[in-house]
Amino acid sequence: MRGRFNWRFLLFGTSAMLLLCLLDALLESDGLLYFFVAIPLVSLVLLGLLVAAVIRKKASRSMATLSMLILFWLLSFIFVKKHFAIRNAARWSLRSRHYKTEVLRQPDSPSGELKHIDWDGWGFPGAGDTNVYLVFDPTDSLTAAVKNRQPGKLSGIPCSVPKVNRLERQWYAVMFYTDERWGKPHYDCGMND
Repeated sequence: MRGRFNWRFLLFGTSAMLLLCLLDALLESDGLLYFFVAIPLVSLVLLGLLVAAVIRKKASRSMATLSMLILFWLLSFIFVKKHFAIRNAARWSLRSRHYKTEVLRQPDSPSGELKHIDWDGWGFPGAGDTNVYLVFDPTDSLTAAVKNRQPGKLSGIPCSVPKVNRLERQWYAVMFYTDERWGKPHYDCGMND
């Protein structure tokens, strides 16, 4: 068995990375914990293991560690780039029943606005806050916005929005532009309309 590629090491590492991504998606970390702590820390550990394997002239361990490092960076790139969609899917798959109950409990809006609740958000002091709402759309009209992937004004939503993510039929995560909020007494849709 000496000199063979260690697939178990790579499989274990990949599983651990995916679990770490999922945990970060479920936490209220906005991906910052993963980006600023997990990526540098795991990269340093894997680079240390790689250097140790090269110094000891363990070719199979070197290849397994290098493969894991490359796979980790690839998965991390995808996770950071698709964080919004991954986070929404993870939260929705675990707690959709709770969220649906909370939204459907609301009375119908006389102005025709869609039922919604705060779903997610992030921001920094001085830079502004970005808000995401969970929206129930009984006619599924927001499907067109998902397919077009174009920002714009949508029926039943008071402001133009940059991104809409479909969670399932009639349920959407709708991201507003920074510093725009839905339903506050003096909400302002800014210059994006």
